[in-house]
Amino acid sequence: MTLTDDLRAAVGERHVLSDPELRAPYETDWSGRFHGEAALVVRPGTTDEVAAVLAACRRAGAPVVPQGGNTGLVGGGVPRGGEVVLSLGRLDDVGVPDLATAQVELGAGATLGALQAAARAAGLDAAMDFGARDSATLGGIVACDSGGVRALRHGTARARVAGLEAVLGDGTVVRRMSGLLKDNAGLNLPALLVGSEGTLGVVTRVRWRLAAPPRRRVAVLVALDSLDEVVGLVGRLRTEVPSLEAVELLLPEGIAFTCEYLGVPSPVRDAAAYVLAEAVGAQDPTEELAAVVPDDALLADDTATRERLWRLRETLTEAIAAAGIPHKFDVGVPIARLAEFLERVPPAVEAAAPGSRTFQFGHLGDGNVHVNVLGPEPGDEAADEAVLRLAAEVGGTISAEHGVGVAKARWLHLIRSDAEIAAMRSIKRALDPDGVLNPGVMLPGTASPAASATTHL
Repeated sequence: MTLTDDLRAAVGERHVLSDPELRAPYETDWSGRFHGEAALVVRPGTTDEVAAVLAACRRAGAPVVPQGGNTGLVGGGVPRGGEVVLSLGRLDDVGVPDLATAQVELGAGATLGALQAAARAAGLDAAMDFGARDSATLGGIVACDSGGVRALRHGTARARVAGLEAVLGDGTVVRRMSGLLKDNAGLNLPALLVGSEGTLGVVTRVRWRLAAPPRRRVAVLVALDSLDEVVGLVGRLRTEVPSLEAVELLLPEGIAFTCEYLGVPSPVRDAAAYVLAEAVGAQDPTEELAAVVPDDALLADDTATRERLWRLRETLTEAIAAAGIPHKFDVGVPIARLAEFLERVPPAVEAAAPGSRTFQFGHLGDGNVHVNVLGPEPGDEAADEAVLRLAAEVGGTISAEHGVGVAKARWLHLIRSDAEIAAMRSIKRALDPDGVLNPGVMLPGTASPAASATTHL
């Protein structure tokens, strides 16, 4: 039997896609920058089917690219040329939240939006949010250790995972789904798999920690006259507003670009930078927030006004994507050097890619800056190198929440020592000795063996 026959036997003929038109939606990532041709797209519907698919691919020597909602931005969830794409979208069940533990089990293909809806129905909160909520899936969120706008208060995916089920490269299923708050019997395999970007195992189920829902939300948009003032305000918000949940950064070019895209006037005065903050609590946090921000800040204590303020932040990504194929750099920098980084990025990008347009925004509370560059061709990495080297130079990281993927693998050495990278390679060999899981992702020099595998389809 061929690999195609084995896969059809495992998941059913209609869930093994070989037609180029049917494969196409799985072959390009959300940014439009990374794409490749898949040998096949396989859509298992159960954990056992995932295990059967991986076992078959291992026997055939066929590399596998796990894919969730395909909202990735670093090329880690799409084929590079000839791999089998393992789509987890059919594993989309969402359980009933357990009120006693404030936890819920769900399949890796369930979206963040579905998790949020289930939590709300139970009187709880999902404790995570970002713009791609209706397409990003829990498996991908966990695999990339995503964060979003509420990570300041609730942490990244790593802090929310109470248990995992995953399939290793040889088809072995590992489960740790008890959700026990205290369980230090042996190594914590879920913690190892979180953030591994599908290189160690394929996440199939997640047990997620929920949170108590806030009764009141208040947002504020603050215009500031210097980047140094931004850093000062973040410090005051963190120390003087215990109910703080989110602190976001927007710069003038981003505000103007979004307003032009939406066809609306800017709601704030001209300034050097803008901070969008939100506080939540059982009691009204308006006075607590108002005591810290300037008098001309825009306070929004009703849902409609808050949504209009957040629309400025969330629509910027959409507006940039509508203008071209952006180079997207999700970096993290120390708050103390944030102003320096923000000031140095535009000239660094201009020197590397003259005539480009640079947009910077992101999550101020955790130093996560999203640098978006319009202009360079998708394969031109000059701006990539300039921004990533600058992030490392100021003591930051080349990836804060989107992952390393294939886009940043060759710069991993900037922020990880030779010893650390060697240890990562050892773990990879231990859990995926045949190298079938997402080759080329995260670790430099792990090229995909796809070309030799496709002859056995």
